[in-house]
Amino acid sequence: MNFDLDDQQRDLAAAAGDFLRSVTSTDTIRAALDGDHSALGPGREQLVQSGFAAITVPDAAGGGGGSVLDLAVVAEQAGRVLSSPSLVTYARAAVLLDGDDARLSALADGSTAFAVLDAGEPTLDAVGASSFLALDGDDIVVGTGTVQTPDPIDPTRGLGRVTLGDTEVVASGARDRWERATAIGRVILAAEGLGTASRALEIGVEYAKDRVAFGRAIGSYQAVKHALVDVYVAVEQLRSLVWWAAWAADASPDELPLASAAAKAFAATAAQQATETLIQVHGGIGFTWDHDAHLYWRRAKVDRFLLGDETTAYDDVAREALAGA
Repeated sequence: MNFDLDDQQRDLAAAAGDFLRSVTSTDTIRAALDGDHSALGPGREQLVQSGFAAITVPDAAGGGGGSVLDLAVVAEQAGRVLSSPSLVTYARAAVLLDGDDARLSALADGSTAFAVLDAGEPTLDAVGASSFLALDGDDIVVGTGTVQTPDPIDPTRGLGRVTLGDTEVVASGARDRWERATAIGRVILAAEGLGTASRALEIGVEYAKDRVAFGRAIGSYQAVKHALVDVYVAVEQLRSLVWWAAWAADASPDELPLASAAAKAFAATAAQQATETLIQVHGGIGFTWDHDAHLYWRRAKVDRFLLGDETTAYDDVAREALAGA
């Protein structure tokens, strides 16, 4: 059995990486921290035009008709460059709107900007959204809403507090669909976290090779090299969990609740570890706003609490494991 990506998925990752690097920069993220969100990349329009946003939307609705694993491959690349908006939103909306061809087409062509509400949490990609999906009892509803946007820790996430307006039922008695959409959202969020952690590790290793102290590259000192190796181990463990969870979403739905919870939980801790280590390896400059390390740390800090924090996710892992024992 092959547990690695195939050549087609590797090509997809390369194409997504090229595109996202060309339309995303840390300069625009810094501008957004000062209040200018207009230039955050790639933005909804370019992300839709690229085709990557609608990978899991059915062909009949104008999407790519691809798998969750395909989308996770792209999401890893998105996490590496801290792109905005999140592919989590598109992944969840594609599941929630299943059977509603008109709205799926609007999702795929970008004519409607969706966001998904979770009770008690700030809403991901609320900034700029025009239509909001939510769970009302056991029904999935869609409607308008008003958005309050506090000062962001990570402006790339477009977080906001949403008050729903008039709503319409999309699917009745569809709690199972909501839970599947949430599980798939966790998978894609973990894939983005994998990209963030992986890139933070690379930046840290590059600096440890170049920075010289007391006549030696700092990467030769045990305190530095061991910290980076610990991050490397965490990143590779997370990679295995993400690919397992994405595969389960496509091929083994009974495994998805456990796999997605495990990936979400470990992504929260691995990304935090990677970005904190990135700051520490850079020493004095790593603690300043002049270095990009804090942008990766901000992403990890925010993602840790999206779709339930890691404590909630670890509880879900234990519950699913005991239920299957």
